Amino acid sequence: MPPAAGELAGARGGVEAERVFIGAGCNRVVNNVSWGACGLVAFGAQNAVALFSPSRGEIVTTLPGHKAAVNCTLWLPTKKDVLQVQSRETHYLLSGSSDGAIMAWKIGSGIGKWSHVLQLPAMHKKGVTCLAGRMVSDRVSIFASTSSDGIVVIWEMVVEPTADGSCKVSCLHSLSVGLKPMVSLSLVVLPEQEGLILAMGGLDHKVHIYCGDQSGKFIKACELKGHSDWIRSLDFSLPVMTSSEKHSLFLVSSSQDKTIRIWKMTSDVQQRKDNIGMASYIEGPLFVAGNTSYQVSLESLLVGHEDWVYSVEWQPPRLLLGGEAHQPMSILSASMDKMMMIWRPEKNTGLWINSVTVGELSHSALGFYGGHWEPDGKSILAHGYGGFFHMWRDVGLDSENWQPQIVPSGHFAPVSDLTWSRSGEYLLTVSHDQTARIFAPWRSHVNPGDVICWREIARPQIHGHDINCVAFIQGTGNHRFVCGADEKVCRVFEATLSFLKTLQEATLLKPDNEDFDNVQVLGANMSALGLSQKPIYTHGKESPSSASNDGPDSMETIPDAVPTVFTEPPVEDQLAWNTLWPESHKLYGHGNELFSICCDHAGKLIASSCKAQSAPVAEIWLWEVGTWKAVGRLQSHNLTVTQMEFSSDNAFLLSVSRDRHLSVFSIKKTEEGAQHHLVTKHEAHKRIIWACSWNPFGYEFATGSRDKTVKIWCVQDASSVKLLATLPQFRESVTALAWTGRDRARNAGIIAVGMDNGLIELWSVSGGRAASDSSSDPPLLSVACMLRLDPLLCHVSTVHRLRWQKPDSADEKAAIELASCGSDHCVRVFAVRDT
Repeated sequence: MPPAAGELAGARGGVEAERVFIGAGCNRVVNNVSWGACGLVAFGAQNAVALFSPSRGEIVTTLPGHKAAVNCTLWLPTKKDVLQVQSRETHYLLSGSSDGAIMAWKIGSGIGKWSHVLQLPAMHKKGVTCLAGRMVSDRVSIFASTSSDGIVVIWEMVVEPTADGSCKVSCLHSLSVGLKPMVSLSLVVLPEQEGLILAMGGLDHKVHIYCGDQSGKFIKACELKGHSDWIRSLDFSLPVMTSSEKHSLFLVSSSQDKTIRIWKMTSDVQQRKDNIGMASYIEGPLFVAGNTSYQVSLESLLVGHEDWVYSVEWQPPRLLLGGEAHQPMSILSASMDKMMMIWRPEKNTGLWINSVTVGELSHSALGFYGGHWEPDGKSILAHGYGGFFHMWRDVGLDSENWQPQIVPSGHFAPVSDLTWSRSGEYLLTVSHDQTARIFAPWRSHVNPGDVICWREIARPQIHGHDINCVAFIQGTGNHRFVCGADEKVCRVFEATLSFLKTLQEATLLKPDNEDFDNVQVLGANMSALGLSQKPIYTHGKESPSSASNDGPDSMETIPDAVPTVFTEPPVEDQLAWNTLWPESHKLYGHGNELFSICCDHAGKLIASSCKAQSAPVAEIWLWEVGTWKAVGRLQSHNLTVTQMEFSSDNAFLLSVSRDRHLSVFSIKKTEEGAQHHLVTKHEAHKRIIWACSWNPFGYEFATGSRDKTVKIWCVQDASSVKLLATLPQFRESVTALAWTGRDRARNAGIIAVGMDNGLIELWSVSGGRAASDSSSDPPLLSVACMLRLDPLLCHVSTVHRLRWQKPDSADEKAAIELASCGSDHCVRVFAVRDT
């Protein structure tokens, strides 16, 4: 379609879409997270750079642009640049990805307006693994990037003094570090702008010190030996004044040898290079940076972690009244042993000790990839193997008291399917990260009129296989779902009493007492192999009412789940342990991995399909809810059935397949189960058909295909289908469709179209009710593009599923919510309303 036509159609459409919620997990790499001086945390979520506000505990936006997974992020100015941060209007963000690309972004503080500034010249041939930099003046930054290609590149960013704050980035120098690449970097600016010191650590177990100046020319000064495994993290302190004559730099390094080393670099202006004597062999190397020589010594060896120490970070400096920066002597470390520790020197002896330990108690086999300080030092943030965040804040008055805080959560692998609860009050999502999660708007108890934040309120399933499809079915309180994974079994899960009460706390809705009366299951426990989840009954043994985490001692043994009613949104530990739903039934029959599942609108009949290369395997199975018997095997397709949906009156089942055909089956529920027959099979598209959706008001339906088209059909005479309209060709494969009704009298509705590039469009459809007309001409249908969602709101890769929340029929003009999920690990909810 010509762009002009789309703009006009968008302007005519009269709807707007607003982002309500983004759920996403963090990429599972070491240098992925950066907490900026602007107060926002940046992290890579698949190909996007996501930003979250720690104060609100929610993701603010995602920035599209990268073509591969984001590995590392860096804010400029950094938390160490306290002198340059004051009254700064604009902050910059750098991001590096696994294809070697580095991008720069900028934000205007206060307005929160994002823009993509530029893509840096391609200097790296492989993935960028670490970024480190500092401001050397109010307008100039020097930063370094390292890659698995064995090259370290030194860059300069100059911010123009113009109102728009545009910037220029140039490559100053590149260093080849040989066959063993560097994986960690840290950069420090020396006092009086005398120069820069760059520390690199990598696979050769050494810390390499390079000295340079603002021209970017760096020369190797010395090596620091001591670690016995890969060096994973390095961080320089600000220069610390030790006496009136000298200043010292501290460099902290952490390694896979489970230890942390603090290196002290003492300046001595009097000492010259030719004075190097025996002291250098005893104390450590001596090197010259600018006009100052530095004597290196090992200040301390910190041993406390029981696994690889992936990150160390100095507490950010504070700005004193006189305008000087003060460096607190405090280090945060994060390890794969699921612990973060704060290390400080003891007042009397000066010995470094572990003064604070926080951690996670979970089923996860692996721990933390990184730990970060809030710029003011009051909060600490960890990100880990499960794509999760943990945040603790010091809420103590006289003494330290670190308490868990609410953080965003989400899937850390492609999200394959989602569905609204039958009452529409929450969203259930399933993913290839082998979890099913429930997200809901959490209303404030203190002031229900406050801004509503969406939270993950339960994790009903943690599985041993990638989960591909999900559907809600009829159950007590209508909270029962069936899902299919990379195994040959459909599994049925029942809501627990603790979940129903937590949902009541979240939504502030008065429950139907029947919901609670009939529920005998309080919670569920995970089995040893992580497949079946066993129920915990209300009449079982008394268990404590809340989960406790008393620090490291409680980490020794992993307890049974404690079903908990949450009065505030649960944190990661609680979600992983105490919000499981028990599995009540298994449906056996398919010969391959489950691929698609759906349920009729009464919640009484399930249709499921599996991956297939032949007609016998491509059967659609029908299951009866309650008896859990297979009541039908529908044969039509030759390859995998990719999606299915029942018509609004449950009279027809529509299926689409990789074999490019659509099929419509007549379905009739009977006392014995169900009667079915094939109404029609039709070759509908030239490529795989990925998606289909019925008009809620009639027998029209839409199909979307890899051939970049969406076609609208109608069932005629209960024996054939006719093509009503073909939408103008899209720019990308159509991978998801969802049709919602807006005005029954005009048969008007909106079709949401999701594409392979992550973008979403809304199309208005109206008319076409004259399907019973005796004329052979297809009924007239009016179709127009209403809105192309801003790429900043959309996914950055394939949209897997779109679902409209069932609108309240009493108010057809109210905003309706559209949920989407995709291969970018994100779940999104939009509010669509008339303008």
